[in-house]
Amino acid sequence: MEIEQTSLPGVLILTPRRFGDQRGYFSESWNKLTHAQHGLTYDFVQDNHSLSAQVGTVRGLHFQRPPHAQAKLVRCGRGRLFDVAVDIRKGSPTYGKWLGVELSAENGRQLLIPAGFLHGFATREPDTEIIYKCTDYYAPDCDGAVRYDDPAIGIDWGLTGEAVLSAKDMNAPLLAEIGSPFVFEG
Repeated sequence: MEIEQTSLPGVLILTPRRFGDQRGYFSESWNKLTHAQHGLTYDFVQDNHSLSAQVGTVRGLHFQRPPHAQAKLVRCGRGRLFDVAVDIRKGSPTYGKWLGVELSAENGRQLLIPAGFLHGFATREPDTEIIYKCTDYYAPDCDGAVRYDDPAIGIDWGLTGEAVLSAKDMNAPLLAEIGSPFVFEG
């Protein structure tokens, strides 16, 4: 497992080793013991899988408030996507800063996003599948979102046309309007 630090402390790029032959490959996407040896002691309780049919589909920016805040381990099962994390921990030196990473079925990269960060992605290929683990169960009363195109954040999604959005994402508030429930504990 290759583990890369990013410009956002706590957000990591994990690239599992692949063992291939004429049939394809095998990869261990998560191993609790191996990751604990690297200080990654997340207890994942739910796996999610979504399919986005159209190129330019944007899902996010999403988060869950405490007491059901979620860390996520995100990977692409099919296709290609641009995955984004945004720090929304009050008092953080990187508050409001974003990081984007291309995840694809081909490159096998994963993005580990701690609680206290917004998460979203834009699809780059049709029928793109995203698979992610969460450290807490979905709690509708704790569900939150921020507009994907919030000018205060300024994410360059690399879209070539209009974003394909859900009503929830289209009508999400700006970051300044949400009153972040997360505090930096650096």
